[in-house]
Amino acid sequence: MEAGPLAVSSINTGVPHVVRFVDDLVGCDVFGTGRLIRYHAHFQPAGTNANFVRVLDGHTIAVRTYERGVEDETLACGTGSVAAALIAARRGLVASPVEVLVKSGERLKIFFKETDAGFENVYLEGGAKVVYQGLLWGEAYKNKNSKGEDICRQLNV
Repeated sequence: MEAGPLAVSSINTGVPHVVRFVDDLVGCDVFGTGRLIRYHAHFQPAGTNANFVRVLDGHTIAVRTYERGVEDETLACGTGSVAAALIAARRGLVASPVEVLVKSGERLKIFFKETDAGFENVYLEGGAKVVYQGLLWGEAYKNKNSKGEDICRQLNV
C-alpha cells in the first residue's frame, strides 16, 4: 500500500472513477491502495472505483481496477477503461483510438473525440461472452401499461 499523498484524477463515466498513473503496474497494490481510494472521505458517501494505469505508448495503456461493490480487483472494467483513456488523453499521453489491456488479458478499444469542453462520441469496443444463462418466471417480467395491457408478452432466454 502506498503511503502519503497520492496524485490522482477523477471522472464520472456513468459511475465515479479515480485514475492513478503508475510506473509498475505489476507490483502495484491494487487491493490495498484501491481500497483506501475507494473509501476516501472525498468520495463519500458512494465511494469510487480506483484504476491504476500504465501508459505503454501513444495509443496503448494497461489498466488494473479496484471496483466498488465487488470490493476487490476485477478482471476488467469498461467504464474504468474509458475513464483511464479519457484522462490519459486529457493529459496528452494518448490519442484516440486507445487500446486498453486489462487484467483478464483482453484488449478493449476506446474511441472518442476530444474537444475544448471535454469529450464527444465516446464508445468502447471489445469482445463479449455469455457467462450465465437462467430462467425467468413469468411473474418477474409481466407488466401492464397505463391501459392495463400486457407490455411483455414473451421473453426468450
